[in-house]
Amino acid sequence: MNISILKRLRDDTSGLALVEFAFTAPFLLTVGLGGMETANLAVSHMQISQIGMLVADNASRVRTSIDEADIREIFTGASLTGKSIEFSENTRVILSNLEHNGLSGSDEGQWIRWQRCYGANTKYASSYGVEGDGRTNASLATGMGPTGKKITATTITAVNFVEVVFDYKPLISDRFFGDIVIRYESAFVVRERDDHAMNNSSNISSGDLWTCNRYGVIT
Repeated sequence: MNISILKRLRDDTSGLALVEFAFTAPFLLTVGLGGMETANLAVSHMQISQIGMLVADNASRVRTSIDEADIREIFTGASLTGKSIEFSENTRVILSNLEHNGLSGSDEGQWIRWQRCYGANTKYASSYGVEGDGRTNASLATGMGPTGKKITATTITAVNFVEVVFDYKPLISDRFFGDIVIRYESAFVVRERDDHAMNNSSNISSGDLWTCNRYGVIT
């Protein structure tokens, strides 16, 4: 081959940008998609945390007495808040009313007067107890919550304790972070309410109550 032709080929840089792009595109694409997935995960954490606080706070704001209709409204708010992350289909929300059991001596402790649940996720239940636990004994003497951060109610009030467990659905792919379970807990003291029993003045049928043997979503 003519030396002048070889020289021209050596000095020709017209396709250099295309070659460089071919080498760097996979890396840039991975970084970009990874950034999007990271941002989505962060937003999901924030929303799950906020929903936990929303449910506990709203349940604690109901005055005079609390009703099954109030529970539906509270869970409706949670459903709407998490709509953008497919919250209802992939979550389990456990709302527990925690009180002092009124006993003394070795049986004194806390008890779960009532418990209501929401979400279609069937894999999770409360980590701390079910409705009725602690009523006649000290099985919940230290209250509800993780070790070192347990919550208890005084003898004159109640605490609404919420557990939210959510199976994260990736925006791009689960290859970035694998299977992720987001869990948050929140608790609020009941305000201006002396009657902590769950009522059903609306006569909602048993099949429509958000008891913890029900798995479903509000549509």
